[in-house]
Amino acid sequence: MRAAVLGSPIGHSLSPYLHRAAYQAMGLDGWIYEAFECDEARLPGLLRELVPLRGQAPDDRDAWAGLSLTMPLKRAVLPLLDTVSELAVEVGGANTVVFRDGLRHGDNTDVYGIERALAEAGVPAPRSATVLGGGATAASALAALRNLGLYSVTLLVRDPARAGETVAVAERLGVALAVETLDKLDARTRVDLVVSTLPGGAADAFADRLARVPALFDVVYSPWPTSAAAAVRAAGGVVVGGFAMLLHQAVRQVELMTARTDVAVEAMRAAGEAELARRSANRRD
Repeated sequence: MRAAVLGSPIGHSLSPYLHRAAYQAMGLDGWIYEAFECDEARLPGLLRELVPLRGQAPDDRDAWAGLSLTMPLKRAVLPLLDTVSELAVEVGGANTVVFRDGLRHGDNTDVYGIERALAEAGVPAPRSATVLGGGATAASALAALRNLGLYSVTLLVRDPARAGETVAVAERLGVALAVETLDKLDARTRVDLVVSTLPGGAADAFADRLARVPALFDVVYSPWPTSAAAAVRAAGGVVVGGFAMLLHQAVRQVELMTARTDVAVEAMRAAGEAELARRSANRRD
């Protein structure tokens, strides 16, 4: 069986390390996991080139089991799929494609990853939350918060005029969304949880203001900790990093692609942490 992660840029992806570690620990000797550079323009053609799909060949030898998708493909893939899960429709994006019976099925495991990351860190279901950023990960964060029982969230973005897709997601989820600009952050930190979906440590510019929050979920995982995460931790708050989300969404992907529930979570965690440590050491050198 074959699987891969698609995205652009893709060279930084930890997915190959996580999935390959799972295959090895689970005894899936015939499984291969690759990484392909792929943007939105290339995606339709690449999906056509992936043959045979599981269920197309009598013995499924060397067939494709599934794909992991990263930016910018999560929304672009939806019209290219045969079926899409209700959750992926709600959040407007699929980060997972599972091939079954020769068909392409889209799903979203980012929401599961966020929920598991928060639970693993001991963060209780929040009664109030602020989300920073308005992209695909913010949409998944809204769904996770909804699943945890929160139906009113504040979204802070640089330009509210560009948050239309996230507003539509909130409407589908039944979440009341107040959209404001990031410069209003001071008034929006009196909450149980702040979720930063800003890229590349962009939340670090607000580290002094975020330090007062009881819990911060920063989706960045490298370099770690971010200045924002360090500030919250130093002030006694709970910090959740992006690696935990990445790990658990990958665990769910392995379950979907292999149809097994005995996924080697700790082997995946160790492989991911080892690769992050290697990259950190290379940066220091």
